[in-house]
Amino acid sequence: MTSEVFLHAVATTRDAGQRLDHFLARRLPQLSRSQIQRLIRQGRVQIDGARPKPSLVVWDGLSADVSVPPPEPLDLVPEALPLSILYDDESLVVIDKPAGMVVHPAAGHRHGTMVHALLHHVGGLSGIGGRERPGIVHRLDRGTSGVMIIAKTDAAHRALTQQFHDRQVEKEYLALVWGKVSADLAIEKPIGRHPTHRQKMSTRARRGRAAITRVVDAEPIDGVTLVRVAIATGRTHQIRVHLADAGHPVAGDSLYGGVRRRLPARLAAIGRLERPFLHAARLQFVHPENSRRMTFEAPLPHDLTDVLATLRRSSP
Repeated sequence: MTSEVFLHAVATTRDAGQRLDHFLARRLPQLSRSQIQRLIRQGRVQIDGARPKPSLVVWDGLSADVSVPPPEPLDLVPEALPLSILYDDESLVVIDKPAGMVVHPAAGHRHGTMVHALLHHVGGLSGIGGRERPGIVHRLDRGTSGVMIIAKTDAAHRALTQQFHDRQVEKEYLALVWGKVSADLAIEKPIGRHPTHRQKMSTRARRGRAAITRVVDAEPIDGVTLVRVAIATGRTHQIRVHLADAGHPVAGDSLYGGVRRRLPARLAAIGRLERPFLHAARLQFVHPENSRRMTFEAPLPHDLTDVLATLRRSSP
């Protein structure tokens, strides 16, 4: 049975002036900000024996003790949804997520999520991510397909979360973007919530977080470019935001300007896209138990390969 976990964080001069919940979210990446706020409200965060508020202003030398209770029992019902499993052992599972599937339950998506499918196909998921996010270490957008890791134990969850936080996980995506892009394009701009459009992220947010995107390979196809993109960070919508900001939105991405109403005949196939042409193609990480470097790849799904093949045939 999983027991209570005790964590400790000490602030430095670089942390001074931040809110307590922001500071702990950065210092303890295995916990989400909402989890930290809940722990603070429950009195499970203490500073010198006192129970602080989430808005407490951090000072140099502040010492916080955090006690994390065992995960609550899951009350989600497994669903027999199709799921492609690339790897499975006692600590983790790696899947090829299909496009159109939401990762975990949320408002408007109480059923049919990847978590529901995982509960059917995989036993012993970690609950450390929360009752509705068991084992979830990182996420892909609903319209994005490709490789994902899921933790099956609390220890694996904490270790993998730390690797993502420390930028030790190598992530590569394939995307079809508008315009001609060179293989040396690098974008390093903070990303945060859009100031007026709540569904969007932006490089012009008041409180953006560091984000790094690099194009490592590019294949021009007469008006568009197939790019392989490496990201050192994992901000929400990062690739879509950065490439759109650079003038090269992802084809099929209606949220960030990637949909064109009038297409020339040679690019007509792009009109068949029902989602952004974005795929998590490769993921490399260190196994949390045996420290073995592991690499997983997922091929482009048929909806994207069909469009790409048609474009290549039409290209001069």
